[in-house]
Amino acid sequence: MNCYNEIYIILEKIKEKTPLVHHITNYVTANDCANIVLALGGSPVMADDPKEVEEMVSIASALVLNTGTLNERTIESFIIAGKKANKLGIPVILDPVGVGATNLRNKTVEKILKEVKLSVLRGNMSEIKNIYGLNSLTKGVDSTDNPLNGGKEISISLAKQLNCIVAITGSVDIISDGKKVFYIKNGHEILSKITGTGCMSSSLIGLCCGTGKSPLYGAIAGIMIMGIAGEKANKRLKNFEGLGSFKVYLLDAVSTFSQNDIKERGNLCEIL
Repeated sequence: MNCYNEIYIILEKIKEKTPLVHHITNYVTANDCANIVLALGGSPVMADDPKEVEEMVSIASALVLNTGTLNERTIESFIIAGKKANKLGIPVILDPVGVGATNLRNKTVEKILKEVKLSVLRGNMSEIKNIYGLNSLTKGVDSTDNPLNGGKEISISLAKQLNCIVAITGSVDIISDGKKVFYIKNGHEILSKITGTGCMSSSLIGLCCGTGKSPLYGAIAGIMIMGIAGEKANKRLKNFEGLGSFKVYLLDAVSTFSQNDIKERGNLCEIL
């Protein structure tokens, strides 16, 4: 069965199961992440208090951890929820926003990686390189690196080291399970002009993994859906329209997403 068929099955299962995706995420993009999950057919929840995260993750299909806006409460919640998800076999997706920018972010991500077993690690090239141990310049939470510059080798090595799927998103998206490596060449540069598209991609990965399919195909599906939706949204823009319209069209594209979008626009290749 090829990757496209796996994505078709994931789309069908989202409609059948309406997976609940538990987010412990940042307040900048929480609304966007909730809406993107709803648009594709899932159910989002944004509970982050340490006193309730165990109970909430126990009824969820996936857990998404996002380090965009850190505080002591959410850091504690990351670990509590992550350990509970591991115990219950619920997939955990980590979006290490801005790792490398501050010591707090570095220590938080290090703690998560030490105490929680991840299913998928998704970040931009600067974030992934920092986790891998290479020096890389992180400008705020944005990447200054091209994923094609060592991305294949880093994704393979880090996936083996962490025993999880590693997804590097950028001009070309790179996904590896430590053995196979896939490139996705969907998307549009305008996606980098609005806040939260990376966070939304992680939410879509969580939703796709929440169907019960393998994290590898969940990561591929979530990233490809975001890329194709970005292409469709950009195509709708008229001369007098800008980023506000694009964001609305992006949500439209996800809410009407179908198997035909994958068939007509999917650009995935396995790299040997």
